[in-house]
Amino acid sequence: MDLLWVSDPSVAFVTSSKLAAGILKERRVRFSSTKIEQNTAEMMNVAQTSELSETAQGVMLNQCEEQYGLLEKLQNEIILCEPDCNENQDQSVNRLMATEAELKQWSTMEPSLLSKNSEVLLLAGKEEIIKLCSQLELSVLCYEAKRDKLKEFKKLEQKWLEEKKQMLEAVSDHVQRLQMEREKLSENSLYKDTKDKIQKIKLYQERLMESLGDILEKHVPPPPQTETKKKMNSAQDVEVELISLNEILELLMNKVLTTPHDPYVDIDATFWPPYVEMLLRYGIAIRHQENNFKIRLETFC
Repeated sequence: MDLLWVSDPSVAFVTSSKLAAGILKERRVRFSSTKIEQNTAEMMNVAQTSELSETAQGVMLNQCEEQYGLLEKLQNEIILCEPDCNENQDQSVNRLMATEAELKQWSTMEPSLLSKNSEVLLLAGKEEIIKLCSQLELSVLCYEAKRDKLKEFKKLEQKWLEEKKQMLEAVSDHVQRLQMEREKLSENSLYKDTKDKIQKIKLYQERLMESLGDILEKHVPPPPQTETKKKMNSAQDVEVELISLNEILELLMNKVLTTPHDPYVDIDATFWPPYVEMLLRYGIAIRHQENNFKIRLETFC
């Protein structure tokens, strides 16, 4: 249908109302014809089955013919449902409202039975049950597949849980062993271990001192047995016994260990001057900043 532009609003409203009423009527008729077609198809399917008796088949065929007749009538109404252009505005509005109400009524109408024959109803119910069973079988297959996947996931989670439990047990056993070992370590055992370590350190020190003595005896010349020095405020000469370089180093080391706050040793007549000069020159010992007659062992880091 071609739509024309109309300058008069009232004419346009009437025209649109008529068109809407015609469309609603056509929809209502088409809706009714669709339901009739569905019912007729179901009745034909039931009538064509060999399980029905001849009487029931005849009843079903008569009902199918009636439904086909009603369908033809509705199709004719669809063809003839063109809007009437001679109607005024009020008639078009009323017709539109009536058509809308009828359409709502058809939409909310409950479906009626195919037939009142119990044999027909029984066969139709069987077919519906068979369809429902097939749908339920498909649903069961889907849920079984989901169940299998969940079972696999459950096995993986249980395996992971067992591994974590084993790890926890191993860590707990290790912690218990450490606690038991710590409890076994008493004060006596700690004292004994400390004493053994000190003894080992002393033995190591003795070996170092022996090695140092051997090196000094081999590479450093010994001092003279005695040295003649004049006594202060006296004209007489005094013989002084000089000590070895090994004894000087031992004095310096013992001084550092016994009095670390005052590690300096006084240089007396028993120190052979070449030994003192050698220690100072090679950085083994250093002089006191204020007193040149005191030396100490250099701090080795």
